[in-house]
Amino acid sequence: MKIAQWMEQSGVAFGTSGARGLVSAMKDSVCFAYTVGYLKHLAGLGEFAPGTHVAVAGDLRPSTPRILRACVAAIEYMKGVPVFCGYVPTPALCLHAFARGIPSLMVTGSHIPADRNGIKFNRARGEFLKTDEAAMREQDVELPDGWFDADGALTAPVELPEKTDVVPGFVARYRDFFGADALSGLTLGVYQHSAVGRDVLVEIVEALGGKAVPLGRKDSFIPVDTEAVRPEDAKLAREWAADGKLDAILTTDGDSDRPLLADRAGNWLRGDVLGILAARFLDAAAVTTPVSSNTALEKSGFAKDIRRTRIGSPFVVAAMTEAADAGFVPSVGYEANGGFLLASDVKRGERTLAALPTRDSILPMICALVAARRAGKDLAGLVATLPQRFTLSDRLVEMPTAQSRAHIAKLAENPARGATSLGFTKACGNLSHVDHTDGLRMTFDSGEVIHLRPSGNAPELRVYVEADSPERAASLLATGIEAVGAWRDAS
Repeated sequence: MKIAQWMEQSGVAFGTSGARGLVSAMKDSVCFAYTVGYLKHLAGLGEFAPGTHVAVAGDLRPSTPRILRACVAAIEYMKGVPVFCGYVPTPALCLHAFARGIPSLMVTGSHIPADRNGIKFNRARGEFLKTDEAAMREQDVELPDGWFDADGALTAPVELPEKTDVVPGFVARYRDFFGADALSGLTLGVYQHSAVGRDVLVEIVEALGGKAVPLGRKDSFIPVDTEAVRPEDAKLAREWAADGKLDAILTTDGDSDRPLLADRAGNWLRGDVLGILAARFLDAAAVTTPVSSNTALEKSGFAKDIRRTRIGSPFVVAAMTEAADAGFVPSVGYEANGGFLLASDVKRGERTLAALPTRDSILPMICALVAARRAGKDLAGLVATLPQRFTLSDRLVEMPTAQSRAHIAKLAENPARGATSLGFTKACGNLSHVDHTDGLRMTFDSGEVIHLRPSGNAPELRVYVEADSPERAASLLATGIEAVGAWRDAS
């Protein structure tokens, strides 16, 4: 049976970052089949054969160890050699695997709730691209006899291999490039919640000379979304910052590949603002980012080459690699969720930061903190040096993807009429431009933006807005959420 059929039957399909689905749907048999299909695809590319090492790691969700064991069983069935890297950040796994030219997979649901999980597949030296997903769907996979019971559970116990410690190399990446005193004199809160990199982040801050103050550690999984910050996380940051002792607060999402950084007042920075700060600090010649990211990038004027893509790291990776191949280096990419990617090495004097073409949560936060110090400013002061454009986003939950797509397709038939019926033209003026790159992005005469897009990872409808002030952006977001809420409520 083809992987495409496995996906249809199980409901565990590819999203923007790998296969995602309900934990109840991610049975051992399904995860085993997907991993076999993944390795068969890599075998066709010459990146896997019997005896090939395959690195695996996972986040801290309760379901992750079981899914990891199913993946390991598949690797062993295909006569590969599983390398268990532990419960570590996705970029730490990728740094280890890419450097060795071996495949890797991460069991994670990223920021989505704990009743869901996923598997993120990687090529030997980079992320799985959309072309890889399409090819993997065509792989035929049949389960071996006797390996699974009627409920799809493995019938024989599978043990994870002894752990290979990839953390020291991950910490050294930043210490060696930025220096052991890069953060000296800074007191930095580290919001730990249930992020898999919560202790690694503390270690990195201290390795760069900063004082780390752990905050908010939890035993249960917390779905921290770096793009749509929960009200409770906004409140926590303000409370932690209230005594003025912290210079900033750092955290990540569940698999620690997306950053979230707050200034000394406890205000969380938007990921697309953080991306601009990091790209500028690294003197990027080329910057690739999804169409939903803040247009302050273009207004900043430092990048020679700017490319806008669909939302999702595979699209960013493909475009920023093209930019690097065209001679625009350093070539970087970032997403509105804050994940930062390097398509080429970055050199500073005798120091080199090696390319890492997957989302990295650590690099942009350190870049912003170091840039602020060098400019003699705090984070808020550094952000104020950018053109004043403000983006916000939120999601309408429990909105089936098919339903979202149907509504957006109808809106796209006559965007001007649709924008009027939704109340957008009354709020923003006449519609001046429509972008269909990913969902429907509407720009109005006022220069304001409302962008609607179905989530690629969950049954949610994403709403993005952009305006000239935080207050106006918040007002637009409320307008957008209220308008699309009527779609759900009418169904």
